[in-house]
Amino acid sequence: MASRKSSLDIEMIETNPNHSPTLTDDELLVEKRLVRKIDLRLLPLASLVYLLCYLDRSNIGNARIFNSNTGDDLMQTLDLTSHQYIIALMVFLVAYSIFETPSNLALKTFSPKRWLGFLIFCYGAFCTGIGVVHNFASISALRFFLGAAEAGVFPGMVYYLSFWYKPEERALRIAAFLCSATLSGAFGGCIAYGVGFMNGVGGLQAWRWLFILEGIPSVILGILVFLFLPSYPEQCGWLTTDEKAIQRKRMGDTGSSNQRITWVDAKATLLDLRLYVHYLSYIGVGCLIGSLSLFAPTIVLGLGFEGLRAQLFTVPPYAAAFFSTVAAAFISDRLKMRGVIVGSSLAVCFISFLILAALPGEHFVGRYILLIIGTCGAFSGLPTMNAWIGDNITNTTAMSLATAINIAFSGPGQIIGVWIYRPADSPIYSLGHGVNAAFAAFSAILCFSLSFYYRRLNVKDGRGWFE
Repeated sequence: MASRKSSLDIEMIETNPNHSPTLTDDELLVEKRLVRKIDLRLLPLASLVYLLCYLDRSNIGNARIFNSNTGDDLMQTLDLTSHQYIIALMVFLVAYSIFETPSNLALKTFSPKRWLGFLIFCYGAFCTGIGVVHNFASISALRFFLGAAEAGVFPGMVYYLSFWYKPEERALRIAAFLCSATLSGAFGGCIAYGVGFMNGVGGLQAWRWLFILEGIPSVILGILVFLFLPSYPEQCGWLTTDEKAIQRKRMGDTGSSNQRITWVDAKATLLDLRLYVHYLSYIGVGCLIGSLSLFAPTIVLGLGFEGLRAQLFTVPPYAAAFFSTVAAAFISDRLKMRGVIVGSSLAVCFISFLILAALPGEHFVGRYILLIIGTCGAFSGLPTMNAWIGDNITNTTAMSLATAINIAFSGPGQIIGVWIYRPADSPIYSLGHGVNAAFAAFSAILCFSLSFYYRRLNVKDGRGWFE
């Protein structure tokens, strides 16, 4: 009787992504033009989708301090306590964690354009609805539904791009749309500053206008994605016959609608222990990203910036993070190096937040500079982490499940993140900075360990695992 092979062995033999078909010189030239064409068509749309997604989820942080000096902010208008506000943040994250995996499976079942279009339409509608709520129960309910809708967008976009790009092309492309999250932090501050002057227009507080004006574009975009986004390369009208042939050759079944989700592949993915190290490392990143996206305006407010100026000073940390994230992803793809890039970014983040937690006194300028560096470290490794989880697997089921579960694991981290910046700790917030430092160190150690593990596998069998 033949010996049974582990799921890891089977995956290494049958689906290793680095054994791509060899292209001729002429085909390589066509491939370069093809990739540029795909970039120009898909990446601006993907970036816009995630920019609006991130605006719709994080604008509650701006609304919390909007026109607080006149009593027209979210907290005072709805008569919310700090505890109720945290609950409204947390229910979003609970739904976000629960619905990510089923949403990615639905994407393959219903087709990417239909499912992504539906999700984008829904999160825009729920965001707009928050602009007309009047109590704690209604804002909590809509935040839950907003989390359920947005749960599938990020893993869905990562999964969708895997139909179009090879593993060594993905980190930079994921960065291209993921960086819109950092841009949304920058744009969010600018938009909030402008909308802040609409207080009282039409009888509505400015924070209500913020949700309405940032929700409606998502509704429109969802309809456009549902109607016009190509689900798979072979169904794409703007690729020529030759380009489709090159795409099939370079991607194999990965970029095809022919692959089906199977229970055998699902079971092998769920039992693959190495993937759980990836998932655990994402918990720490979840705490960092979640706390920064929701509390950056509050942290900046505590650094001595008041009123609408606090909105403007949330822009530089995210603007700097945009450039550091793109640079890290570019280096990661160019060197085919994942763990060292992510671990190094998180190490920088750890040092920044550790100093913030330990720094005595106010030192507002120094704290602001460290906040910028810490934000860069938190975001820089994010695209590489999300590319890495799928780099060494290519079957449809594994890619769908692993991508979604990885991001779902950020949920517990983000839930922790909503509790760590307590009003009682203002303006220094040593506890919040210390918790973020600890999680950054935890994730960095796991990423360095994974890189070492994959390097040992490559030395042992030479199968080309991404390290």
